Amino acid sequence: MLKRYLVAPGPTPVPSEALLAMAMPVIHHRSPDFLPVLGAAKKGLQWLYQTKNDVLILCATGTGGMVGSVNNFFSPGDKALVINAGNFGERWTKICNAYGLSLQEIKKDWGYTVRPEEIEQALRHDPSIKGVFVQASETSTGVYHDIEAIASVVKNFSGTLLVVDAISALVAHDLKMDAWGIDVLIGGSQKGLMLPPGLAFVGISEKAWTFAESAKCPRFYFNFKKERESLAKNQTNFTSPVTLIIGLNECLKLLQREGLENAFERHRRLANATREAIKALNLELFSKESPSNAVTAIESPAGLDGQEIYKNLREKYGITAAGGQGRAKGKIFRIAHLGYADTFDIITVVAGVEMVLKSMGHPVKLGSGVSVAEELLME
Repeated sequence: MLKRYLVAPGPTPVPSEALLAMAMPVIHHRSPDFLPVLGAAKKGLQWLYQTKNDVLILCATGTGGMVGSVNNFFSPGDKALVINAGNFGERWTKICNAYGLSLQEIKKDWGYTVRPEEIEQALRHDPSIKGVFVQASETSTGVYHDIEAIASVVKNFSGTLLVVDAISALVAHDLKMDAWGIDVLIGGSQKGLMLPPGLAFVGISEKAWTFAESAKCPRFYFNFKKERESLAKNQTNFTSPVTLIIGLNECLKLLQREGLENAFERHRRLANATREAIKALNLELFSKESPSNAVTAIESPAGLDGQEIYKNLREKYGITAAGGQGRAKGKIFRIAHLGYADTFDIITVVAGVEMVLKSMGHPVKLGSGVSVAEELLME
């Protein structure tokens, strides 16, 4: 028997409280029984997003939230600025191109972050840019972009929306939607919110809703105006994923009991212990600056394939982490410390990395990374 451990940056482990709640008999999405369920989820998401505005609940993966955040606020030909610093920055480019936006990119080497002044320079050079699209946590590289600083730049341009993919950053990082002036903030269920895949969340500012009035991109399923109208009645526009929303309420309760600041601190602490343990193994972090608290990306040692490290972790020790994506495939492997994660998840995965590297012929002193993690996690 091989016990399974999940330390991938999505899906992440689901708490037993949510699993048990989702095992209850299904209720109808238009019945009176469901109205308070969605009502509670609506309030809980506003708390998590730190916003007084609506947070839409979509039956989709996080990418569905990204798609809806393009076609609901923009028209073909609108100018957009994409921060392209990883696999998911490239996804913003592909979505914007699919809807006919006129695109500019700020390209950064993978493992590096964008400077707010680069965005300011681009917006001052062309104030007709209507949208800035960026990741908070670039999951493919383990880098966090400084959303507070970026928001402080974009909010000075009244004709420009800041659209943030926070799919892996939500819960792992403090994202103050209203206080910072984030216009569109996207989350997904299978990351920090500790649920199975299937829900996307989109927080929307009043400024963004004014853009929606004139947007002409085609839309049907991802129609945010209709979703907003339905949400006011504690409904979703189409069939609600009732089981996932029931589970969502349980996970929000767990986070509320922990407290937002404590959740952010837990992720910071786990991320720091992981990074320092990896350095103790004489491995290099792929994120050269501003590492994310959601996931740590690690360069493969010379002569070793990152995909093989990832494969051996899973097949030998039952630890499902993640390999590299896109141009980083084979060059890195990634460990998440996201959502339903605690001290011994980190100790387990660091021990697994040590054992896999040693079995693959890389010189490792067993316990050298684990001891560093233990010291930091005991503080």
